[in-house]
Amino acid sequence: MNRRATFERAVAGRAAVALVALGVAWAPAAAGQDIPRTESGRPDLSGTYDTATLTPLQRPEQFGDTLRLTEEEAAAIARQELERNISRNAASDPNREAPPVGGDGSPGAAGNVGGYNTFWIDRGAGAFRIDGEWRTSIITDPPDGRQPALTAAARERAAARRARFRENTGTAWWMIEGGPEAPGPYDDPEIRPLAERCLLGFGSVGGPPMLPVLYNNLKRIVQTDDHVMILAEMVHDARIVRMNQEHAPPEIRSWLGDSIGRWEGDTLVVDTTNFNDTPALRLATRDLHVVERFTRIDADTLLYRFTVDDPNVWTAPWSGEYVWPASDTRVYEYACHEANYSFQGILGGARILEQDVRDGKVPEIQ
Repeated sequence: MNRRATFERAVAGRAAVALVALGVAWAPAAAGQDIPRTESGRPDLSGTYDTATLTPLQRPEQFGDTLRLTEEEAAAIARQELERNISRNAASDPNREAPPVGGDGSPGAAGNVGGYNTFWIDRGAGAFRIDGEWRTSIITDPPDGRQPALTAAARERAAARRARFRENTGTAWWMIEGGPEAPGPYDDPEIRPLAERCLLGFGSVGGPPMLPVLYNNLKRIVQTDDHVMILAEMVHDARIVRMNQEHAPPEIRSWLGDSIGRWEGDTLVVDTTNFNDTPALRLATRDLHVVERFTRIDADTLLYRFTVDDPNVWTAPWSGEYVWPASDTRVYEYACHEANYSFQGILGGARILEQDVRDGKVPEIQ
């Protein structure tokens, strides 16, 4: 079976499994009960949703092929997060304090001062559940709940990326290791990560697929018969889904890809291709292909399912699902780039570290 057939089989299989897994929860929607509908009779997906969840994308290895958490395990996860929240609000929490300073008032040891303290993190209050069952992971296929193995080429790219991003030790390590003309990770703003540059939200929060992250997990859907707009709170990424259309020509590409939609019964199916070389999904390439399914379970909940395929990265397609609970919280503007003054510090700080090497204030260049 070729890869395309495998991907299509995975998409179809996830749809069939979800119908069975939802059980009685599916019946009201199929019968047209208890869910809002548009004038044309389609399920109305419009609204705001809070997608924060403590359920991880990839299943912790100790759970193996176990998809479901027990009530006790789910309660323990929620309790641990509550205890962390209490700690975050405690004056003695070291994560709420500024970096240490020396006895003379000068900055302390070099290191990562961070962008936020833990007070601002909002990962959700607990795991999610579908049809009354708590989940161990968002990924459901492969059965172990983890992404398939990387291709050889993807492993090489990942290793090269890791070599470029290191802990801040207060030295221009790129000059120390490579010489005074060696390129470094802070030479140019355009080589910094897209999220750091306020161009895309980190962690594929804006998708596709649209995944939960540390904070700013609100999604806003506005639906018409011809288009569906999905706004992610993070970096105000807005996806426009064109209904019942063909994909754009292959030379037209973007970070969020080209999304076309169709209805399969009461499920909105969104097919996305035409990505550029740097999609939001970690490690993905321009050949990324994502199929998403949005199904209204009831008046207050969407079931979000997706299948990912990128032959340049993973040795097989992979799928996942989680719920989007409705929220009455407003989605405010995420003014990231307008206040992104950190770049002066990032790039300017690197120039200082490089000058320290030239002045002999750190180990000599090898």
